[in-house]
Amino acid sequence: MRGRCGKGARTGVLAALVLLLASTRWEGAKARPVAWGHLGAGSSQRARNVVMVMCDAFDGRLTFYPGNQTVSLPFINFMKRYGTVFLNAYTNSPICCPSRAAMWSGLFTHLTESWNNFKGLDPNYTTWMDLMQKHGYRTQKYGKLDYTSGHHSVSNRVEAWTRDVDFLLRQEGRPMVNLTGNKTFVRVMEEDWQNTDKAASWIRKEATNFSQPFVLYLGLNLPHPYPSPSTGENFGSSTFLTSPFWLEKVTYEAIKIPKWPPLSDLHPIDYYSSYTKNCTGQFTKKEIRDIRAFYYAMCAETDAMLGEIISALSDTGLLKRTIVIFTADHGELAMEHQQFYKMSMYEASSHVPLLVMGPSIKAHHHLSNVVSLVDIYPTMLDIARIPIPQNLSGYSLIPLLAEMAEDEVSSRRLHPTWVLSEFHGCNVNSSTYMLRTDKWKYIAYSDGHSVPPQLFDLSADPDELTNIATTFPEVSHSLDKKLRSIVNYPRISASVHKYNKKQFISWKLSLGQNYSNVIANLRWHQDWLKEPRKYKDAIHRWLQMNTNE
Repeated sequence: MRGRCGKGARTGVLAALVLLLASTRWEGAKARPVAWGHLGAGSSQRARNVVMVMCDAFDGRLTFYPGNQTVSLPFINFMKRYGTVFLNAYTNSPICCPSRAAMWSGLFTHLTESWNNFKGLDPNYTTWMDLMQKHGYRTQKYGKLDYTSGHHSVSNRVEAWTRDVDFLLRQEGRPMVNLTGNKTFVRVMEEDWQNTDKAASWIRKEATNFSQPFVLYLGLNLPHPYPSPSTGENFGSSTFLTSPFWLEKVTYEAIKIPKWPPLSDLHPIDYYSSYTKNCTGQFTKKEIRDIRAFYYAMCAETDAMLGEIISALSDTGLLKRTIVIFTADHGELAMEHQQFYKMSMYEASSHVPLLVMGPSIKAHHHLSNVVSLVDIYPTMLDIARIPIPQNLSGYSLIPLLAEMAEDEVSSRRLHPTWVLSEFHGCNVNSSTYMLRTDKWKYIAYSDGHSVPPQLFDLSADPDELTNIATTFPEVSHSLDKKLRSIVNYPRISASVHKYNKKQFISWKLSLGQNYSNVIANLRWHQDWLKEPRKYKDAIHRWLQMNTNE
């Protein structure tokens, strides 16, 4: 498999796949109405296999026009041709662990209480894969999971716990690019390739022999930025790394340089995020274009790994009996809104890819419905014909993916016309809540009063440059009322405040006399060590405030 992703080999694989699906008798390849009985709870057909590839930090807008003009993604395009692409799919929390906790549990973040990358689900939590295994599916997981508690760096959790402290510290290395290898260097993210190899081998050597259906999950690290060791071991992942092989897949002329307002005009939450991400300095247009180009190249490498899985299914004859799902935990800002990384409700960060291909799935179908990652859980159960619990936050997407009779539609829990996303972690000094509807995106903060909300009309302002919350107060009020009917967000924000302080106090006590040295040398050390007394005093004042909360 190691040589398969060369340019000629990839073209040959795609050509072979297209010929295969042109002659395959699954309805998903024919773009014609499909009987509902072929998929879901009422089916008498053999249960479908499912393969899910979930990557990390993939901007969902790259899967359709005009974002798809910037980089060649042949296997994503293949899935679009023979499956369905969701044009408005969102993360339920734009950071790794909380997002994945929502996807694996089917519950919103305020229900899982996965407040940051350190706090996720209990290791024994029953996921959709556990239920599928209980109902006769063979199951296998490879690669990145990251939905349980106790992971990620000390810096990551301390930064989240102390976001209410009255100080401003850079918590990341300055975003940068790094070109490695030559035009024949394909396997840049070797760990991901090894996990892809394992998954493809499992399909070829194990799955082909099963008498019962299977579900396979592959988790990729790409296109998440890489660590930046040159800026110190305690810094995060601020390096966009690729090789000339993948950079050639990017159309530089199509790269859009995002507009940046003056720093003084930034929303207060955005300023905090930009500063802590080390992005408030000067960047040339070349630097910005390179960061975006390298990120797109990393997306191209991700696409090739998806291709390896599709190819393995094709080679074994399993493709015509398997539903393939491609998605991500969140997006990547790539210098939009003067930020990189995620932790934001802006489209680049919160909009995720979601493509589904397979038997009984509509082909060449673009869906504009708003959906989110909590919908994966009930969708998986629906595919497996397992009864769906009524307490889930998500809704099965099968009614959107396959044709249904009118009487069957009336008996289903149909997806609402909104999605919810929320964030409570580091690099943002307020709990954040996003309600996305048809054309509106409403973002509320904290208690709903201390921080001004944001409102964007995505149909007129897709780049989210103009906050119109005060221009359309009636819309803001209506959406805020709807948001509060879904989640009592002032109460949740207060709970997170209390949790953060309690966790920090416990951590501080556990360090004893080592506390001063440890806290000074976290990712913010470049600023902390200049004025350590100032920052320690700020934490002390914070700990003394509202001690009865």
